[in-house]
This record gives sequence, structure tokens and C-alpha cells, in this order.
Amino acid sequence: MTLPGPLSLIRHLWRHHYLIGQLVRREVLLKYRGSYLGIGWSFLYPLILLAAFTLVFGHVFAARWPQPSHGDAPLALTIYCGLIVFTPFSEIVSAAPRLIHSHQNYVKKIVFPTEILPVSLVLSACIHAAINLGIFLAALLIFVAPTPSILLLPIVFLPAMLFAFGLAWVLAAAGVFVRDLAHVMPVFVQLLLFLSPVFYPISAVPPSLHWFYQANPLGLVIEDLRRIMLWGELPLWNQWFLALTVGGSIALLGYAFFRRVQEEFADVL
Repeated sequence: MTLPGPLSLIRHLWRHHYLIGQLVRREVLLKYRGSYLGIGWSFLYPLILLAAFTLVFGHVFAARWPQPSHGDAPLALTIYCGLIVFTPFSEIVSAAPRLIHSHQNYVKKIVFPTEILPVSLVLSACIHAAINLGIFLAALLIFVAPTPSILLLPIVFLPAMLFAFGLAWVLAAAGVFVRDLAHVMPVFVQLLLFLSPVFYPISAVPPSLHWFYQANPLGLVIEDLRRIMLWGELPLWNQWFLALTVGGSIALLGYAFFRRVQEEFADVL
């Protein structure tokens, strides 16, 4: 399996940028078709979630993040910061195994670049994440004074996006041949939620397990997001580079795997 170069991959996807844009638009609109609020749910759901976290963790449990030196950000925002990264990732890996099956007409009847289907899935999830992020920023202005480090937000998110692209390609391709993946992934998502520092900091993890969290791009991105958004600190650049390397490698491997097996999709379906 020959790995594509990053630039050749970007050029290939850019050639289909209009089609990708139409697929993303269709994906977002179809998700809320038939509901009364439509895309308004993208704004209402995170607001309800943020309100619930504020009530439960800020008032019922009256808990504090076990890192008082990092400022006075409410615990609800600290946890919500982790969910901004984890929620779109869980949406992607849960939907990816069924992706090719749900677009069989593209695979069987016309010449279609099926490798852009996982791309549209990731980008539509990123739109929902951007809405969550906007609500988070509005709440941040109320509770914490933002610092210039917030400008590093796109850089901090990059490793998680590459990781998501890679897994989306792998799971979409593997889901064609192993249908059980569609049932396994929800369990995997639940496990990963508790194995990622969403409800706790990496510093609370036993030293013997640090290797796992260092290899998990999501965990590193969540911690860096809290640093730049809540605590006014810079990312840990050595860990960011590690996460970028892992995420980029998974993206290239996932794309190469997808292209290698995509010619067999029509026969299996």
C-alpha cells in the first residue's frame, strides 16, 4: 500500500471541492428534515447541554476542577470544552461504517469519487462543532476574559481533524466488508469517552497509563483547547507536534486504505 503525499491528497480533494460542498450542505439539511426547528436544533441542543452541565456540575455537585492554579473557569465550561472535540468525533466514527451502504447508488450506477463521502461526513460534523464552539465562546465572554492565545484555535484543532479524516476513511471502507462495525462503534465511542480527558484532566491519570493518553490525539487536543481557551496559556508544542504527526499519519494511511479497496465496493454491495 503506497502512501499518498499530503500535497497530492489535498490537490485531489480540492478538484472535487464543489461536489464536497454540495454533499456537506445536503448532509446538514437532511439531518433535521421534517423537524419543526430544522437546523435550529444545532443551536438549541448545545445550549441545553451547556445549561445542564452548569446546573449539575456547578450547583448540584458544586465540584471544582482539580487544577485551581489554572484559573476560575466554571467546571461546566471545562467539561464542555472537552465535548466540543469529542462530540463531532463520536458522530463521525458512529456514522462512517454505514456511509457507503447508505450511498450505494453512487457506488453502483455512476462514476463517482467515493473517497469524498467520508470527507463530507467529517466536514458536516465540523459545522456542528463550530456551532458548539460559538456558543462556548459566548459563554466564555461571560465567565472568563479571553486572552490572545484563543487565536491559536485552528492550529489546536488540526490534529483532531486529521485523526477524524483517517478514521472516517478506514471505517467507511471496512464497514462495506464487515457490517458488524456499525454495531461495534457505539460501544467503542462510549469507551473512548471515558478514556479521553473529557471529565477529568490528564494529570489525574496514573503515570502507568500516560503512554495511552500521549498517543491519543483527542486527549492532547482537548487539553490544549482548555489551555488556550480557559487558562490563557500556549499549547504544549511538543505534544501538539506529536498529535499532529499521529493524526496526519492516520489520515494518509486511512486514505491509502480506502483507495486500495474502493474498487471492490460495487461487487460486495
